[in-house]
Amino acid sequence: MYRPTLGLSRMTRLVIAGLLSAVWACGAHAEPTAVGVVADPCAGVPLHPTAAHKATSDWYGAWMKEWLASDWGQRCRYQAENAALPKATAQRVVFLGDSITEGWKVALSNAFDAQHLDRGISGQTTEQMIVRFKADVLHNHPAVVHIMGGTNDVAGNRGPTTVKQIEDNLATMADTARAAHISVILASIPPAAGFGWSPEIHDVAATIRTVNAWLRDYARREHFVYVDYHSALSDEHGGLPLKYSEDGVHPNVAGYQVMQPLADAAIKAAMARSPSR
Repeated sequence: MYRPTLGLSRMTRLVIAGLLSAVWACGAHAEPTAVGVVADPCAGVPLHPTAAHKATSDWYGAWMKEWLASDWGQRCRYQAENAALPKATAQRVVFLGDSITEGWKVALSNAFDAQHLDRGISGQTTEQMIVRFKADVLHNHPAVVHIMGGTNDVAGNRGPTTVKQIEDNLATMADTARAAHISVILASIPPAAGFGWSPEIHDVAATIRTVNAWLRDYARREHFVYVDYHSALSDEHGGLPLKYSEDGVHPNVAGYQVMQPLADAAIKAAMARSPSR
């Protein structure tokens, strides 16, 4: 979702810097990734940009192209962090999502710890989230999973899609969690009226409203917890106003401060429904 370009606001640049620093800290670039079945598929994944990437005019795009070619679902992003986690408690929550989730820990770092895990990855679609669902959710043994995705699907980050495909992907993750006896929070897609990196995408606010209406109804039917960030953040046009964002898509600190108590209440409700209780 993030691409370092001219014209970004100071807040957005700070969030990008924080996210990239977290990614770079995960490991160094090794030799090109081997093919086929290997002992460690993550050994050659470029978890940080190299000098060769930075020498190109669009170094972020070149870096992401190489990373996604060898690790399309980006399962390697949190491999080291997951391996280093202490044993899960009955209070563990995993937040799974895209850059809006990943940016949360940059804006409100005290909201996350070893039992409240931020597993957001910038730019990801719901299909990519499915690919890493077992690695970043099931294997971390949470009591609750907070699923928030769809922004990048609407933006067309990985190509064309349909509303039905977005809904199916979100349902697949929720159903997988329930089968593993994990309580589910389904989060609304936060508001946006357009995407600076994909200006050709139209009817953004209306599409987001459509998916959110389905999410709310699906959560009710399936007895999942639904948390509505969209209503709390949206302006009258379905956009994300400047008081909560500097690019109209990603919340700033004030935006996350609105979201946090809603998340806390949703977690409390989901914990009460936990199969382990």
